[in-house]
Amino acid sequence: MKKMGISTLFCLGAICLFAQGVDPLDDIAEHEKAAWIRAHQAVKNRDLQNSANNRSDIRYCRLHWTVNPAVKYIQGEVMTVFEPLETVNSLEFDFSEALAMDSIEFHGQQLPFARTGNILTVQFPGSLPALLPDSLTFFYQGAPTSTGFGSFEVNSHEGTPVLWTLSEPYGAMEWWPCKQALNDKIDSIDVFITNPAGFRAACNGLLQSENSTNGWITAHWKHRFSIPAYLIAIAVSNYEVFTVPAALGTDTTPIINYVYPESLEAAQTGVAENVEVLQLFSQLFGKYPFHTEKYGHAQFGWGGGMEHQTMSFVGNFGFDLLAHELAHQWFGDKITCGSWEDIWLNEGFATYLTGLCYNFLRPQYWDIYKADRINKATLETSGSVWVDDTSSVSRIFSSRLSYVKGAMLLHMLRWKLGDDVFFDAVRNYVNDPNLAFGYARTSDLKYHLETTSGMNLDEFFADWFYGQGYPSYDIKWSKNQGNEVKITLSQTTSHPSVAFYEMPVPLRLTDGVHDTTLVIDHVASGQEFIITLDFAPTELFFDPDLWLVSRNNIVQEVLSTGEPLPELSIEILPNPAVTDFSIRLKASDNDQARLTFWSADGKLVKQQTVDILPGFNTIPVAAAHLPAGRYLLRLETKHWRAERPVVLN
Repeated sequence: MKKMGISTLFCLGAICLFAQGVDPLDDIAEHEKAAWIRAHQAVKNRDLQNSANNRSDIRYCRLHWTVNPAVKYIQGEVMTVFEPLETVNSLEFDFSEALAMDSIEFHGQQLPFARTGNILTVQFPGSLPALLPDSLTFFYQGAPTSTGFGSFEVNSHEGTPVLWTLSEPYGAMEWWPCKQALNDKIDSIDVFITNPAGFRAACNGLLQSENSTNGWITAHWKHRFSIPAYLIAIAVSNYEVFTVPAALGTDTTPIINYVYPESLEAAQTGVAENVEVLQLFSQLFGKYPFHTEKYGHAQFGWGGGMEHQTMSFVGNFGFDLLAHELAHQWFGDKITCGSWEDIWLNEGFATYLTGLCYNFLRPQYWDIYKADRINKATLETSGSVWVDDTSSVSRIFSSRLSYVKGAMLLHMLRWKLGDDVFFDAVRNYVNDPNLAFGYARTSDLKYHLETTSGMNLDEFFADWFYGQGYPSYDIKWSKNQGNEVKITLSQTTSHPSVAFYEMPVPLRLTDGVHDTTLVIDHVASGQEFIITLDFAPTELFFDPDLWLVSRNNIVQEVLSTGEPLPELSIEILPNPAVTDFSIRLKASDNDQARLTFWSADGKLVKQQTVDILPGFNTIPVAAAHLPAGRYLLRLETKHWRAERPVVLN
């Protein structure tokens, strides 16, 4: 197939001449906000961004928690090693006012402290010099609140208790004293979890030991990578534990899984499929970041998932969910958004990487995935990927904007830059030593995209990251007997924040046997182009490979005079279809039509002649022999032509 850049073609005019049932993404995103919204109603006016001042660097935490999965209560002993960034007489920590701070020890003595809402201020006996590491230990207890997604929850499965935590975005302080703003990662942690015998505890890092004493078990987990407070997590239940090895070059990384006994079979199947996903992401973006420790899953009490570093918490073992949470180990964990304004750096990437699994591992579903994401991203006419209100968790975790539109922003960058440059740039970003295992902002990603490509992406990010809405394209085309084709490409936008989206626009011309793809450098609405082909096209497809986020696009063949060809509206029932479907149309006269069925890559896959009678006509179409995917159906007579998209599941 030929691909032709059209920016150099002859110019005229004043300016210049989807598959597998219900989409699991909805469950992932909705669970990652719905629980928070419900719990948040009682504290609706609370400023969730009010957090401890960043006057120290947290170097290490030794965390010891005593819990019972049948009781919503925690006893904690947290030793924190910190390095003051300036001379300090006090330090602030985020800590829920619902918990009791029994004492704080410093060099063998108890320190005075004050509490203002959820800010705990610790007073030192004198000034501590800058850049000299020191430590203190918190002793506390209480019944944690859960104003996050379930910051600290007890529940049950099959009558057995389960306890789990999920701190994103603002919930870590609800069960332990920490600094939860996105400006400081803890360099390393040791976690000790004490719980009644008969239960096992899952956590970040590698399990060092499990010791029993007087009917209680203490598990020691060690993690030696930097980690933000919100990614530290524990889960306790009667877990079955199994390990699946994942080969990464000459190394093998264990995938260690803590699952409910009743879910063991489903978990084993899902994790086995997850191995090739781990290998794919390692090939595309660099070896799994925590390969010297482990990856793993812990089952917990809701349908979504959470990318806790080295051990994702999941509600089920579906392909999409496991791929999404695994993707976060690179995008969200190894490199973490430096502000909730930039949550798309976590969720947009994880959503797009799930799509890449279809692109590279399940290609029969790739077009369906893209079509569905474009549809979701454009369901409303407004909304930016940039989060303009980080006090609203519903806005931060918007499925349409942070997840889907964020993913398709990456997809359009891939189209604009080309595969080699795009993947090189993203690898440079995620492996940048100044960003890796730290925080990043959108400007950091943009820097690597521009540096690798040599392009200026200011306008792209102004339109697609900060701007709202999407474009709608109107393509009119005509041909004459010399195979000369004239194309007029116009655009409107759905929101006034963007006047025009400058994007390379792909158009495919075909006669069912030959085809040519034109890539138009679309810089202004109303551009006109003339090109001479070596065949007489019968169809023009807009964006045939689904690179662009757009909606309500119109492709219209016109006469050489510019007048539209006669056209008739038709209805497809059902659409999407599983096997066969019907065309319903109304006609005023007897007629005969040619029915053609075109695949997404522009190939003619079915044709037949149908008789049309006056009145309503129902025309059955047999399609059971065709693979799932996106198609275009066309009906043509001597007097009119009508076409409609059809999706086969």
